[in-house]
Amino acid sequence: MANWKAVVAGVALLAVVLFVGFRLTGNASKDIGKYDEFAKCLTDKGVTMYGAYWCPHCARQKEMFGSSWKYVNYVECDPRGNNAKPELCREKGVQGFPTWEFPNGEIVSGETPLRELSFRSGCPLPQ
Repeated sequence: MANWKAVVAGVALLAVVLFVGFRLTGNASKDIGKYDEFAKCLTDKGVTMYGAYWCPHCARQKEMFGSSWKYVNYVECDPRGNNAKPELCREKGVQGFPTWEFPNGEIVSGETPLRELSFRSGCPLPQ
């Protein structure tokens, strides 16, 4: 009787571990690359985000894209940051972060929802 209870408890524990593991990895894999095409479209259309590595608003903006951020055209404005181009930021008149520049010359400052970036750029968001 004791062995039977141990087997049932072991199977139940294994089921819980597998369920939790599946839920965690299942959700993560759905988000990988979710905005790849959107981010590539922004870059193809000449949309650029100017920011600074220390800027919390920039960090939240990057988080909106998830792993697709790598496809966004980004310019680091702080000279201490990686691949910094502070002279370009000054030339463009960037005064706050993040700042989005669109090919028509339009400038949008602050954290910008992806829906607004989609509207302004003409790049479709995934469903």
